[in-house]
Amino acid sequence: MTQFVLVRHGETEWHAENRYAGISDISLTARGLEQAQQLAAWAETAGLAAVWTSTLTRAQLTATACADAIGVRLHVDERLRELDFGQAEGLTRAEMHEQFPEALQAFRADPVTDHLPGGEDPTEAVRRFTGCLYDLVDQYPDDRVLVVAHTTAIRLALCELIGVPLRDYRRIFPSVGNCALTEIRLTREDAALLEFNTPIETINPVQETA
Repeated sequence: MTQFVLVRHGETEWHAENRYAGISDISLTARGLEQAQQLAAWAETAGLAAVWTSTLTRAQLTATACADAIGVRLHVDERLRELDFGQAEGLTRAEMHEQFPEALQAFRADPVTDHLPGGEDPTEAVRRFTGCLYDLVDQYPDDRVLVVAHTTAIRLALCELIGVPLRDYRRIFPSVGNCALTEIRLTREDAALLEFNTPIETINPVQETA
């Protein structure tokens, strides 16, 4: 069986205003880069065989620090990217309410059937994401692998793998912290959630300098 550590990228430039990034290629803040270094410090002693990430800059910057720390090549896969949020890309929740209030209300009730207007179907997104994980199970059957990805993609994948209806992803897993650790054990036949959303700061606290 393969153990995956699923990690959301570090803090981005849109974090403070809580704008939906999706496939928008947003970079990390100074805090996000710091979180990536904390994650890399954890990775050095985590017994990882490989580091995989999505094509988006925020994820690659986070993952690169970890790959460099353990001396492995970074693997990039398009299937690990975040969902395309369509008309919601770059918007805050308040701006969505102004532009498409009825669609936003429907999304809140069922974010899968009534996903954001013009956005990617979550059922298709979870198929590509878990498809990548299953390919990695075949490639790393007895290893621990770090996957740096995105909050909605991770939450949807967790629901799919442990048998929770996809429409409940926002209720069951309301948030994923930047660079927090979520670990699963996965085979082609079974999945187990070992750890969810452990803040990296509690594992590798920042040392104050004089």
